[in-house]
Amino acid sequence: MPTEASQRALDGLRDPATMQWYAIPLLAIVLYVYAGEVDRARRSRDWSTIVAGLTVFGMDFVNESVNGWILALSGRSALWTAPGPTALRTMVGWNLEIMFMFALSGLVFARTLRDGAGWRERWGWAAGYSAFCVAVELWLNRGGHLVWEYPWWNASPWGTPLVFLLGYFHFYAAAILVMRARSPRTQAIALAAIYGVAVALNVIGLGVMGWRY
Repeated sequence: MPTEASQRALDGLRDPATMQWYAIPLLAIVLYVYAGEVDRARRSRDWSTIVAGLTVFGMDFVNESVNGWILALSGRSALWTAPGPTALRTMVGWNLEIMFMFALSGLVFARTLRDGAGWRERWGWAAGYSAFCVAVELWLNRGGHLVWEYPWWNASPWGTPLVFLLGYFHFYAAAILVMRARSPRTQAIALAAIYGVAVALNVIGLGVMGWRY
């Protein structure tokens, strides 16, 4: 049986009637930022920032898809749910605000890395960004906006490292690896693989199995 938070997250899931107008200017901001990055990439022929943005968003897409599977398979709860007010809840742990944030997060991360940054510096920034995201998540959890159900995925000394590693660090680790790929073709293949996994999870879960998450 779904938890109370899971049931609240399922209510109004992907219902366009819940859409709020403020989502439109947020979308415009994201598109404006990406248009500026595309313009810079065309002039410099360096698409690494765009690649980082798409990688981080794609990794979050995979994470949220797996999270939905956990709810469907357990029948109780995903690792995290976002049952609070939102412009539109797209999955039980995902909403438009989170999506827009992660669409920009990879761009910000790429802009942080200076040209010629070494591996140690890059991994240090990845750890720093992940720690910041965990801190924000802890704050959201305290406010009831992001609900954790399982004892091994929470604010405990053994749960927080899992949130750090499996919730965020691999986003930025993937961005580093894809950005540093030897050719645009390799980067495109990596991005196709990431989004392919996310799409496959949702086609199977939502389309074939008929799960609601």
